[in-house]
Amino acid sequence: MAKEKANTKSIKRNYLYNMIYQVLILILPLVTTPYLSRVLGAEGIGIYGYTYAIVTYFILFGSLGVSLYGQREIAYAQDNPEKRMSTFVELILFRLITIAIAIIPYTLFFIYGKNNYQFCYRILLIEIIAAAFDISWFFQGMEEFKKTVTRNVFVRVCSVTCVFLFVKTKEDLSKFILIYSLGDLIGNISLWLYLPKYFRGIKIKNIGIRKHFIPVMMLFIPQIANQVYKILDTTMIGRIIPDKAETGYYEQAQKVIRLLLTIVTSLGVVMIPRMANTFANNDKKKIQQYLKLSFRFVFFLSFPIMMGISAVAHYFVPIFFGSGYDKVVVLIRIICPILLLMGIGNVLGTQYLIPTKRQKEYTISVIVGIVVNFILNIILIMRYASIGASIATVISELVVIFVQYLFVREDISIKDILRIAWKYFVAAVIMLFVCSLIGYMNNYTILAIRLVELAEKTRYSDRLFLNMFNLGVTMFTGGATYFASLIVLKDEFVFRFLDRISNKIMNRKNSQGVEDKDLNKEG
Repeated sequence: MAKEKANTKSIKRNYLYNMIYQVLILILPLVTTPYLSRVLGAEGIGIYGYTYAIVTYFILFGSLGVSLYGQREIAYAQDNPEKRMSTFVELILFRLITIAIAIIPYTLFFIYGKNNYQFCYRILLIEIIAAAFDISWFFQGMEEFKKTVTRNVFVRVCSVTCVFLFVKTKEDLSKFILIYSLGDLIGNISLWLYLPKYFRGIKIKNIGIRKHFIPVMMLFIPQIANQVYKILDTTMIGRIIPDKAETGYYEQAQKVIRLLLTIVTSLGVVMIPRMANTFANNDKKKIQQYLKLSFRFVFFLSFPIMMGISAVAHYFVPIFFGSGYDKVVVLIRIICPILLLMGIGNVLGTQYLIPTKRQKEYTISVIVGIVVNFILNIILIMRYASIGASIATVISELVVIFVQYLFVREDISIKDILRIAWKYFVAAVIMLFVCSLIGYMNNYTILAIRLVELAEKTRYSDRLFLNMFNLGVTMFTGGATYFASLIVLKDEFVFRFLDRISNKIMNRKNSQGVEDKDLNKEG
């Protein structure tokens, strides 16, 4: 029982570490973007974006599927130090070879070849070298997320600080690229300092790299497919629709949804090593427990976030993006179901199929999703532009989880999933109803009425403040309604949370009482 509690606590702690980092890497660009847009200009930002995209492909092909595969294999060998060491050395050698192979064509075509941005490509070579030293997958496999997250947060914050200190004009583009590239390299190398703790006094025998090639490639294919999946909609909108504003609307809507999706799916990265290690120990009962925990967690977060962003989108978009983005509100409301769908897909695919060595089924589901998305995009984008792409995205995600469930239906019962989901769905629907009522009442208080009058005079600052006020009230009321509904429905998660709070309060009172008695005795 104590071990189970420790494991649960570890999962929660690792989830928080991973979520904080994932949210951070999405938020920091939002902090630097206004500054860099003004300092480097649209051309400088465009040059960096284009050259970095090229480099990303070489990093992707050089790394293959080692990160995901390595995380899983290290998790299998958590309790076997010698096996863990040999696996680590084999995968490091494998990655060094593949990165070295990727550097050869990159050097020939982009560093010594004729192109307009040679100075950028020379600096960005550091990024490819940094990928060779990336061993974050080892610590993820060992479920030591604190080390990777604290290191990454420190490096990212330092990089952003250096950008504000040293990037002052358009001529500082090379400084900007160098700051981020060196940050990644130094951050990756710093993780090697922790390795002696895990490999002290262990001898390496029977090193073999060749055996990893096929399984690495099996995980590389869905990674490539997922990358294509992410850019397919945007690319097709840009190709089919002449009005590039449609691409911008879709990109902004996706930006919001992807940020929220990070909160829902961050548990997946944490659960891969835990599920892999449990699978290696052939503990099927524990696997089922973890799956139910993951589904409960996904439903607990995805239903209210999905309903909530739909309810407040018309307040949020003008605050976040400014005026002229009204269509983004519509797109967010269409796309938001993928928060639930991708959350379920994350449990079925990332947390179950991959750790249990069923990457073939996972690959099939992703490829089917791409094909469906491509066909629907052709049909719907021509008629409905960005709205059509949004509809296609939701349908294709639904197809992905349908295919994945076909593969796991003998192991995971749909009745169990629905039994876990219904309370969160009902609570979220009640929350949406309350938020909708509030949305129609634009006169919460005398202050709100006064703000509405000011907004009618078309002063932007007044309208912005009104939106912020309405957003805050709606979010607070919606959150309170959701939790209150779960209390009425006697949800297990909420009652555990309330029990822990009450226990902490009681423990503090008891400890305070003991201290008071001791003071009285001394007196």
